[in-house]
Amino acid sequence: MIFSVMAFAIMNAFVKYLTSFNVYQIVFFRSIGTLAFTVPLILKNKIPILGTHKKLLFLRGVAGVISLTCFFQSLNYLAVGTAVSLRYTSPIFAAIFAMFFLKEKIKPMQWLLFVVAFIGVIIIKGFGGEVKTAGLLFVLFSAISLGVIFIVIRKIGDKEHPLVIINYFMVLAFVFGGLMSIKYWETPTLIDWILFLSLGVFGYVGQLYMTKAIQLGETNVVAPLKYLEVVFMIIVGAVWFKEEYTLWTLLGIALILLGLVYNIYLKNKTNKN
Repeated sequence: MIFSVMAFAIMNAFVKYLTSFNVYQIVFFRSIGTLAFTVPLILKNKIPILGTHKKLLFLRGVAGVISLTCFFQSLNYLAVGTAVSLRYTSPIFAAIFAMFFLKEKIKPMQWLLFVVAFIGVIIIKGFGGEVKTAGLLFVLFSAISLGVIFIVIRKIGDKEHPLVIINYFMVLAFVFGGLMSIKYWETPTLIDWILFLSLGVFGYVGQLYMTKAIQLGETNVVAPLKYLEVVFMIIVGAVWFKEEYTLWTLLGIALILLGLVYNIYLKNKTNKN
């Protein structure tokens, strides 16, 4: 998950730089770079490209496209560090979905920590400077969709190869992004081409290791590790994009991190006992 977080942080920085392009075009290029890895590897290793759990794989792909598109759209309204921190309320939604669909238990203390994390979201929206409602809605819808992804992948478990799971997502993103971007197409410069194609490379690495992590670990333990990306993105936003973060925003982000990191501690302690 740590390798995944680092790769996604780099990808998100490039996406923020490319926000002058339409979001559908970014989704389209994001898929191309990853498909350049997944399709040859699937064919080389003679992996059944359609898999065996087609409905679940398709659902994972649809949820992935929704989450990706909404998150990229939110970067048009929010600072990159704020957007990432709000998106990764997704482990909370994942834990709640896991309780209903995977019968995983949530202890009272975990509920309290989830409340703490949501208080962080409220502080960011209410006191953290100009946080546009449209950006907040886009990023929270992205988080809910990401929570669905965690559950679907856990449901699939290790019954499908990670490359097949990723490939479903990227094929759907390729078709959706390609069709939707026709109307808004802008020809990239050489630098833009390099950054666009790099999205898929870093996205592939991030997606592969995230999928493996979720397959191997319990949702409540693995998912919160993605919060490390918040720290990376705040640094990137401040240094590269000259974004300013108020003390209220940082407090809100800190509460989100506290809620999820302490949740990891509780789960590990429970597992040891």
